[in-house]
Amino acid sequence: MNQVQKYVGELKEVLDQLAAEPIQATIDLLHQARLRGKQIFIMGNGGSASTASHFVCDLAKNTRKDGWSHFRVIGLSDNVAIMSAYANDEGYENVFAQQLANLVQTGDVVIGISTSGNSPNVLRAVEVANNAKATSVGFTGFDAGQLGSMVDIHVHVPSNCIEQVEDIHLMLEHLITKSLREMTRSE
Repeated sequence: MNQVQKYVGELKEVLDQLAAEPIQATIDLLHQARLRGKQIFIMGNGGSASTASHFVCDLAKNTRKDGWSHFRVIGLSDNVAIMSAYANDEGYENVFAQQLANLVQTGDVVIGISTSGNSPNVLRAVEVANNAKATSVGFTGFDAGQLGSMVDIHVHVPSNCIEQVEDIHLMLEHLITKSLREMTRSE
């Protein structure tokens, strides 16, 4: 078996193990947040930051429909100036928590993406979210780390391959966005 077949075969096996319930719960949560005008905050580091930015873009743009309110979504990984200011003055572990502390309100949604589930800056931000009575969602891989037990909804990719975890997180972002867009067409 060549490397392409091996990678794709392993990816298919992981996809077959995904739990549908937390994915559907995330779709339902985001739909309700939209209807109630709640803010959605999304964050991650490295490849997960890219997925977070992509998720923000897709929710903001690809779900619009006349007569429907738009998603109020903010990427906490996207503002380099504020991230570097907090990192320099208060430590990198606070770059998301400090942004969130200024904005999050009860009933908002906070999504943390961390392949390991142990990114200190994501964990601190989820603590801020939970203390504010926002609903927290975690996208993880590997053994889920600390994030898996901290969040209200845990979307876990059961793989120890970082590339495949990141692949599937991005796929799930697309699945969620597409589902939300289709919900506006059916209602």
